Amino acid sequence: MKFKRFFAVFKARNIEFFRDKSSLSWNLLFPVLLLVGFSFIFSGDGRSAYKIGVVQLTSAKLGHTTDKHDFSKNTRYVDYIQYDSVDEAKSKLSNHTIDMVVEPLTLRYWVNKESSKSYLVEKIFSTELRGYTRLQTSDKAIRYVDWVLPGILGMNMMFSCLFGVGYVIVRYRKNAVLKRLKATPLSALEFVSAQLLSRLFIVLFLSAIVYSGCNLLFDFYMLGSYFDLFVIGMLGAFCLISLGLLVASRSKSEELIGGLLNLTSWPMMMLSGVWFSLEGAPPALKAFADFLPLTHLVAGARKVLTEGATLADISYHVSCLVVMSAIFLSLGAYFFSWNTER
Repeated sequence: MKFKRFFAVFKARNIEFFRDKSSLSWNLLFPVLLLVGFSFIFSGDGRSAYKIGVVQLTSAKLGHTTDKHDFSKNTRYVDYIQYDSVDEAKSKLSNHTIDMVVEPLTLRYWVNKESSKSYLVEKIFSTELRGYTRLQTSDKAIRYVDWVLPGILGMNMMFSCLFGVGYVIVRYRKNAVLKRLKATPLSALEFVSAQLLSRLFIVLFLSAIVYSGCNLLFDFYMLGSYFDLFVIGMLGAFCLISLGLLVASRSKSEELIGGLLNLTSWPMMMLSGVWFSLEGAPPALKAFADFLPLTHLVAGARKVLTEGATLADISYHVSCLVVMSAIFLSLGAYFFSWNTER
């Protein structure tokens, strides 16, 4: 592998992207517009269901039960999630994962004053909660825009990684650029590595600009380390780029690659915790979401931002991204074709 040839492709790819003003503008403006919109609508993500955490550990330890929360059985469109710890449930409430916490034995409930859903749930169950002591989460308030930030940035990274790599390679293959490159001393490893690192640089550079600019407007909640956030972002972007390379490894049709990339991106956009939490979702759905790279990128970044997690705390997400990257990259290199013929 010759560094000079690698760097020439790397430089050319960067220049090609930055000269495309429409693509550059879209990558910069799209996440900003989404953040502005969500800051105004707060938590209006269109779902009708609410989530209430019910803590039962205390009553179990004391050897008796209570029926104080039986009202939940008669309420539609509300999910009831069992927790064994008040601290765990309150942490979920602070991070907008659930909308209210109820501990029936001690007649206490908690709300998140920064959540419109928490306010509505309290109003809905105002009659049933008579006699309960009302409490609020004591941690620093996390706004919905703080919670949704990792999802929006992750989604923007996903589209940039998948479409930025997939379409480019298919266009090169369709226009016989790859066929001509095959006749040069450039190896497949050099070409793929240059494409991968070029897109990684572009994605991280633009994401940093978007985050920094929006942070001046919204003053985002940040408990963790920016270094840890950068690492999980880099691993997530690398994994998504590798997936884009795999999807485009043999396709010769721009229409086909568009469908394949949409098929790849839409499940991640809906099931990776971008817009709403999967807390209380069916186990099969949560298991499927665990196989999606964006799930681990968003979850890891969200823990760093809102919970102050370190890389050790999110080691599961880091490990999943590393393993997925290795699998996608290996398969992509194995199936990669220079020519338009299959």
